[in-house]
Amino acid sequence: MRIIAVIPARFASTRFPAKLMQDLGGKTVITRTYEAAVATQLFEDVFVVTDSELIYKEIVSRGGKAIMSKKEHESGSDRISEAIENIAADIIVNVQGDEPFINKEPLAAVLEEFQKDIHKEIDLASLMREISDWEAIENPNNVKVIVDQNNFALYFSRSVIPYPRDKNVGVRYFQHIGIYAFRKQALLDFAKLPMKSLEASEKLEQLRYLEYGKRIKMIETDHVGIGIDTPEDLEKARLMLK
Repeated sequence: MRIIAVIPARFASTRFPAKLMQDLGGKTVITRTYEAAVATQLFEDVFVVTDSELIYKEIVSRGGKAIMSKKEHESGSDRISEAIENIAADIIVNVQGDEPFINKEPLAAVLEEFQKDIHKEIDLASLMREISDWEAIENPNNVKVIVDQNNFALYFSRSVIPYPRDKNVGVRYFQHIGIYAFRKQALLDFAKLPMKSLEASEKLEQLRYLEYGKRIKMIETDHVGIGIDTPEDLEKARLMLK
């Protein structure tokens, strides 16, 4: 089974423009992320796919592999699908470009699900972690997921799911951690399928997979990703690196 990692890297960012090209201990954020993905030794290849010549040149100049997007894309899945169409791979892992402190353990757990999936019932695999703080549960920036008895995703939402009409029934709340591993065909299918109402309403691309019958296996973890979404996050990352 050939496993590769792809890092979608947009130059524009609403909250923090050009964040991937910011300095983080003498290297850019995107370079740190690329090198961290390579260092896990989980992948036969690692690529950055970007709409930015600046990011492309940054990776290539440091001996990395980068692909320029040919089109404008609405989602990371669309960008990755275009990039990997002619690349030999069975499983593609989407690594977030703004997470330079990659943790190998949860990535390995996601990939293990595909190793065990001899009947190929899994189209995608991703991570979730339990949350109990009510403010975090209600925060629409924290995407929640509910699963069936076999930990396949039933629905993702920015709302509180399930609704706590009775708080004494032992419901656990899970936050979706946005690390994905895809079978190649699931990604290629995604790019051909039009967005439907659930995805458009919640602005969550994973709902497109569910709406078209793809199966997403969720793996529970206590991993908390360290993303760089704001200048304050960058300062925290610089302190961590020291």
